[in-house]
Parts: sequence; C-alpha cells; structure tokens
Amino acid sequence: MKKLTFALCFALSSFALSSTHAAEGQRVTLTGELIDTWCYTSEIMYALGTAHHKCAVWCAVGGIPVSIRTDDDQVYVILKVEEDDTSVANPRLVQIQTHQVTVNADLYARDGVNYLIVDQVADDHGIVHVNHEDFGIQPF
Repeated sequence: MKKLTFALCFALSSFALSSTHAAEGQRVTLTGELIDTWCYTSEIMYALGTAHHKCAVWCAVGGIPVSIRTDDDQVYVILKVEEDDTSVANPRLVQIQTHQVTVNADLYARDGVNYLIVDQVADDHGIVHVNHEDFGIQPF
C-alpha cells in the first residue's frame, strides 16, 4: 500500500511539475509608444504623447505597469527591461516614458494579454506624439 501511495504521489507531482514549465517566448522586434497602462486602458483621460507625459511618469513611478502601444493598437505589458531586475517603478522605463521606441523582446501571450521581456531598447525616437497643444497637459 505504501508503495502504491508513493507511486501515485510521485506520478502526480511529476505531472504537476511538467505542466508548470513556462512557455517559450516568441522573439519579436516591436516599435511603439510607451504608455501608462492604467490611463490608456481605463480611458480615464487622454493617455498618449506629450499631453500625458507627466502623469505617465507619475504612474510608472507609482508602480503602474508600462506598456508599448504599437501603430496597429496592440498593447504589450512590459514585465522586465534590459538588465533591470524589477518592473515596478523601473528607472529605465520612467526615463523613456511616452517615447517612441523599438525593442527586441520575448513575447508571451496568456488569456488575451501580451507580455514582454525586453532585452534591448534598440532605438529611442523620443516623444513623437506631440499633442499637448490640443489636449492640454493631463491630468490638469
């Protein structure tokens, strides 16, 4: 009986371990604007470009995830960037918030959400979406 119980426990734990292996990411190069995920998703205010730069920086420092929005309106949540070991209040992302960037990354998709592990910000075009004259500085 002990052998049967041990064998069952071993089989179940082996199955559980094999099913928890992380899926392999798909290698991608993406270009888009770094956005404040909360304001963009909730549409609480205009959340793009220079109009939203200050708020986007505050949100990034406060721990709101930074994402990349591509020209085809796809949004990718950044989990990690380059050698930094944190995604919350990541200094690298705060410095380039609302910039148009090109990144090399591993893409993971789960339950309709796209996640990126960025190993290189290959190009930084700065802020290219100038709109504060039309929308004022948000959130003011």
